[in-house]
Amino acid sequence: MIATVTVYCSSSNLAPREYFTAAANLGKEFAKRSIGLVFGGGRVGLMGCIADAVMKNGGTVRGIIPRFLEEREVAHYGLSELLVVETMHERKMKLAELGEAYLVLPGGFGTLDELIEVITWKHLGHHHKPIILLNVNGFWNPLLMFFNRIADEHMITDQYGKYYTICDTIQEVLEVLLMH
Repeated sequence: MIATVTVYCSSSNLAPREYFTAAANLGKEFAKRSIGLVFGGGRVGLMGCIADAVMKNGGTVRGIIPRFLEEREVAHYGLSELLVVETMHERKMKLAELGEAYLVLPGGFGTLDELIEVITWKHLGHHHKPIILLNVNGFWNPLLMFFNRIADEHMITDQYGKYYTICDTIQEVLEVLLMH
């Protein structure tokens, strides 16, 4: 089973409640199974929610945050480890490096950027780690439709669907992690 998962997700406190519920339940399950969380180091939004759930249930959490966000007072100091880096690029490299799999929850531009980056890296052979999208309430469906369109228009190969796994439930996520 995978021992550490890098999770990309929203930093918004205004996201729908069901996304917070999914993040909290996922954090609890990670701790129960001794799966370490690697994430962006923020105390807000789904990021803070999943980190709090892992910590509350006795798990391990490594956060990576750039200094400018720490200075904006959004850093989560109640973690197993908080690494403060100088740039967003350094943060993204550490997040990519430290997890054995990538799990993407609902999120905004930053989450989308991170998702597309790890898919692109997988396409280029830079890594072979699992990429899992937790599709809470069909959140990722419009993006998946876009992926279908760019495949239909031959902008990407038909193999793109092998780069990631779509999961509708936390149980499905855990099953994927067990397979690796």
